[in-house]
Amino acid sequence: MRRWAAMTAMALALLGAALPGASSAQQRKLPYYASISAGQARMRTGPGREFPASWLYRRADLPVKVIAIYKDWRKVEDPDGTQGWMQANLLSERRTAIVMGSVADMLDTPRFGAKVQWRAAPGVVGRISQCSRGWCWFDVRGRAGFVEANRLWGVGAGEDLS
Repeated sequence: MRRWAAMTAMALALLGAALPGASSAQQRKLPYYASISAGQARMRTGPGREFPASWLYRRADLPVKVIAIYKDWRKVEDPDGTQGWMQANLLSERRTAIVMGSVADMLDTPRFGAKVQWRAAPGVVGRISQCSRGWCWFDVRGRAGFVEANRLWGVGAGEDLS
């Protein structure tokens, strides 16, 4: 019987090590940015379905900042500063950002005075990559360019992404 229990415990430990997701998220340094992966996602007042929903998001790819972890729940902050809890399976590691303030120029190179490729209005959400030295590659459904990182919510000050 002991042997069976030991083998079962070892198998569960190996299975847990092989599965990505919750365990790797538990090891990430807080806070970190993520995005909403579902077309509809409820924010709750606490980490469980028994807590009332405080907000219903209907915008996949909206960036959020994960500020706490409790089991399969993440306490998040949205671009407006609203905080609450979401199930981890409603979030993605895909990096997105939202334009804040006024219209943001999307440039062909990461420098002032570069050629404007596109312009993005406040509230536009796009995927980000190649963030360094205060600039991020910002892609809105195939229309892309470099945007000043301080114009975007979804990337930390001085954060580098490759």
